[in-house]
Amino acid sequence: MPLYMDVHEFKGTSTAEVDQAHAADLKEQGKYGVKYIKYWFNESHGKAFCLVEAPSPEAAQLVHREAHGQTAQTILEVQPELAEAFLGGGETDPSGAVLAPSGAANERDSAIRTIIFTDIVGSTNEALGDDVGMALLGVHNTIVRDALAAEDGREVKHTGDGIMASFVSAVAAVRCATRVQRALAKHRQEHTEHPLKVRIGAAAGEPVEREHDLFGATVQLAARLCSHAQPEQILVSNVVAELCLGKALPFKDLGDVSLKGFNRPIRVHAVEWSVAT
Repeated sequence: MPLYMDVHEFKGTSTAEVDQAHAADLKEQGKYGVKYIKYWFNESHGKAFCLVEAPSPEAAQLVHREAHGQTAQTILEVQPELAEAFLGGGETDPSGAVLAPSGAANERDSAIRTIIFTDIVGSTNEALGDDVGMALLGVHNTIVRDALAAEDGREVKHTGDGIMASFVSAVAAVRCATRVQRALAKHRQEHTEHPLKVRIGAAAGEPVEREHDLFGATVQLAARLCSHAQPEQILVSNVVAELCLGKALPFKDLGDVSLKGFNRPIRVHAVEWSVAT
């Protein structure tokens, strides 16, 4: 049966009220062959995201309409592996709300994700030959995956010359990117004959945006920031920098930057990192 994510605008609605609406959905879902699996609620933004198996979007809407009358503004069909890659499995509380994987007890997951891209600078295979190029790619993969493991990141896919990953925490994403650049700097000090340099971009957003795609605009922005970055640089969107306020992470405001695919200039920040001593 197809898997969908639906989006509700719940501005001014309490967590308890969302819990009640979900419970009402569960009581009605059997009539239409629908199964509401779990949901995320971003109380500060007034949005709920429900993951549901249904024969059609219309069937899912019928459940909402009968249960509480608050139909979804958007329903998007998603591939299970794509939802898993971006959002993770996610344990739920008794109400069906997804819990944050770390942090305070019973803290709910808002479904906001930070996406990062890494990209090896230059074509290592063409410049150095296949053997050396593959060896350097292996070094990159190991360093990035070790950093992801340390900061609870999820690898979404390998891009050939880099890795795309997803984080629940923007702070963790920035710390991961910093870990990567520091480890690479150490590798260059020890292997001066083949210096390996990487650029990194990061952006944060909600699952379903104006493109009606799972993390569509966020993924595009993170990729563009990665492409725009200089070797050894980490560029992040303004949202990422704002989510990191008060966490003692050093950013340099680079102002507005025009990026391909975006109609308006994007406010960009560079993460100021240095080799750990």
